[in-house]
Amino acid sequence: MESSLILLFMFTALIVFMLSGAGLAFVLGAIAFISTILLWGPSALIVAVLNTFETMTSESLMAIPLYVLMASILQKSAIIDALYEAMETWFARLNGGLAVGTIVICTIMAAMTGVVGAAVAAMGILALPSMLSRGYHPPLALGAICAGGTLGILIPPSVVTIVYAITAQISIGQMFAAGIVPGLILAGSYIAYIVIRTWLNPGLAPRPEHVDDIPLSAKLGKLKSLILPAVVVLGVLGSIYTGIATPTEAAAVGVLGAALSAIVTRRLTIPMLSEAATDTLRVTAMILWITIGARAFISVFVATGGADSVLSFVENLEASRWIVLGAMMLVLIFLGLFLDEIGIILLCVPVFLPIIAALDFDPLWFGVLFMITAQMAYITPPFGYTLFYLKGVLPDGIGIGQVYRGVVPFFLIQVGVLILFALFPSIVTSLPEMLTQNTR
Repeated sequence: MESSLILLFMFTALIVFMLSGAGLAFVLGAIAFISTILLWGPSALIVAVLNTFETMTSESLMAIPLYVLMASILQKSAIIDALYEAMETWFARLNGGLAVGTIVICTIMAAMTGVVGAAVAAMGILALPSMLSRGYHPPLALGAICAGGTLGILIPPSVVTIVYAITAQISIGQMFAAGIVPGLILAGSYIAYIVIRTWLNPGLAPRPEHVDDIPLSAKLGKLKSLILPAVVVLGVLGSIYTGIATPTEAAAVGVLGAALSAIVTRRLTIPMLSEAATDTLRVTAMILWITIGARAFISVFVATGGADSVLSFVENLEASRWIVLGAMMLVLIFLGLFLDEIGIILLCVPVFLPIIAALDFDPLWFGVLFMITAQMAYITPPFGYTLFYLKGVLPDGIGIGQVYRGVVPFFLIQVGVLILFALFPSIVTSLPEMLTQNTR
């Protein structure tokens, strides 16, 4: 059978099976195996097995279960509860203070865990009832939680970033460094929007009564809740950038820091560890099964000349390289409506990176743009993952339609920041370059 027909079969089958609701890992794997048999016969399946084995024995993959375990322990150790109380005290006088505090906590959680679901679920339980009881406009409160929760994709240590770096075969430490400044800029943009909008329309976020009665000593006392998060963040990122540990080894440092935090808060129990281990097993198995299926799918795609065909098509286009980049970004955002970010990375990065290299773009910089499109996909109606995370904790009287309205301004902010980083790559690449020079 001709290779072109096989490629057509692969992508037609992918679309049909994904629309049917079948699991991505099994769809990719099944299509790859059927295509292999049709092209080269059953004996060729050994090649797919060897390629998969090579991928799954990568030492870098060890970081994924460790970071997920760290996030799960931190989520159950009551650190976030104390953080929210502190932010509620310090930002009470600011326009939209509770929403601003929510973004700050989501930023801290991103630097501690790198898992989106943890931040959204925690803020949905802690921050949403508090903001609604103070008279906050529901779409503003909901949008802040959804957008803030996605910061865990970009700010290190991010599991998604690890998967991208492994797939793109670039340094995990460099990818971590590249995400720091863009992540903080994005968080700052969210905060600026909330402050400006609530300043123009104070009715969207009424200030609490007796806010001036909180003594300074009480505010300073609340700052002790920042100690444990700071220890975890410094332990993970500090061990990486001082050269003490690799990103994979730093994940073990993070697990140790999370366990010590749970001991301090007296939440480290056998049942809690059992729940954390179960969560870690479930999330890690999902990621690795998708990795196996995607690896098999891409192997067949490359072997049949699919990657060369796409690259040749792009090189022969009489269009600006920026138009090609914009088209790729639109493809990523569109895929985000149907696939999770891990699946998009494993499916698209092996195809897109040769194009990025041919267009003389920096793969590190492209990786950050990729992460931002993943954030956009997370809050894009109707299938954005954070929308469903939050839907599970919505109180009575608050519908999913208000969530959709709330995320629109934050989606537009993400579009603006994406364009900013595309036009000024040095914002992304300056910190990794500086750290590389300092370590020489």
